[in-house]
Amino acid sequence: MKNLISMRDLSKQEILHLMEVAAKIEAGDIVPEMKRKVAALLFFEPSTRTMFSFDTAMKRMNGQTIIMSGTQNTSAKKGESFADTLQTIAQYSDIIIMRSPVEGSARLASEIVDVPVVNAGDGANQHPTQALLDLYSIIKTQGKLENLKIGLAGDLRFGRTVHSLAQAIAKFGAEFKFISPKFLQMPQYIKDDLSEQNIKFQEFVEMDGNIDDLDILYVTRIQKERFADPEDYEKVKGSYILEKSMLSNVKDNLKVLHPLPRVDEISTDVDDTEYAYYFPQAKNGVYTREAIIHILLGGE
Repeated sequence: MKNLISMRDLSKQEILHLMEVAAKIEAGDIVPEMKRKVAALLFFEPSTRTMFSFDTAMKRMNGQTIIMSGTQNTSAKKGESFADTLQTIAQYSDIIIMRSPVEGSARLASEIVDVPVVNAGDGANQHPTQALLDLYSIIKTQGKLENLKIGLAGDLRFGRTVHSLAQAIAKFGAEFKFISPKFLQMPQYIKDDLSEQNIKFQEFVEMDGNIDDLDILYVTRIQKERFADPEDYEKVKGSYILEKSMLSNVKDNLKVLHPLPRVDEISTDVDDTEYAYYFPQAKNGVYTREAIIHILLGGE
């Protein structure tokens, strides 16, 4: 693994190896050392959890970070090209972790520079490091990744986290329920990929009554920033709100995941139930991202 751009690029064996390394890091059986290593965090789009968890991961391994948040105070404002910015920052760092609103930008970056590139989200396309921490959360709570029933609810059209997760856990024989407004259904190319792998999926427009047989319910917010027409957003915002009362008949092992930030799609009365796992899920991002950096920079 030279870069981490898309979940399509990872084999089942590579995913399992990364899960194993993350578990060993969490247990203290592996203590990665990144002294004198520098990670460049290039975030051309807002981030809280992804940016801070990568920053935390690098510093826990005794490494350093340099951070670009937006382009307001950079030479991009002077007309510097994307390629020149990347080539320059690659001179200062050992690994580049990049988020951009432009789909395909991370893969382009990996073709420009000689240091490893990690895709921390490219538009509505992919978010592979989120998918990996999601898989780690699933294996911790379910004890396995194989043959689980997964519900993905909310914005499935623009939600890059669900695109990456669907492609990732399909490798382990998952069965899916896609729950969304018709306007925000899972993209056809994802569904075509699943069909080619003989992965079963159903599509629903209502959450209530369709979650009782799930092992994992993965909820996403309706992403206002992805809508070209504000009126389209107004039509679907608040369409899906998971409330505590809707969990009365679910399986005992159900865990509710969310990549965060949460807006109104999970009621706060769910937080104190045994099913809520989204805050521990965020913590799992540190262990997973430590493992990603460790592997990409030559660790076992």
